[in-house]
Amino acid sequence: MRWKLRLNATVIPGIHDNVSIKPELKYKEVLRVMRQIDDRIVHELNTTIPTASFTRKVNAAETCKHLYDSLLESHASRDGAIKKCIAESSAVVNLLREERQKDSDDMTVLKQLRKEQTKLKLLQTELNVEEVINDRSWKIFNERCRIHYKPPPKK
Repeated sequence: MRWKLRLNATVIPGIHDNVSIKPELKYKEVLRVMRQIDDRIVHELNTTIPTASFTRKVNAAETCKHLYDSLLESHASRDGAIKKCIAESSAVVNLLREERQKDSDDMTVLKQLRKEQTKLKLLQTELNVEEVINDRSWKIFNERCRIHYKPPPKK
């Protein structure tokens, strides 16, 4: 499943690493769209993994493998996107700090610096949120799919 979202003429793909979120605070909407697989995991498992009486009608191992691959791809994509935005914001904060050191009386630079620092903190918080979401998704996945599919060992 691949998503594309347009924000102020900036294409933000949900799966690729070339995510750049320029409009302030629009990244929340992008992450919401990218997190749909995690939000719908219980429904997905309930509708695709059969109960004991219907196990012969559906290939649960294949369904679990597909879901596993989708979760891995989605989690890696979001993690990369958030980290890229953090790197971009950190670079801007560093530039603004240098400008502020050159002219400590410039209030516009100070306001921009505070605004960008706030944005950076919000992005860093998103990494913690991402960890909680990922843990929840893997817990649910393991509860429902451990009988049908054993994921390969992590590298």
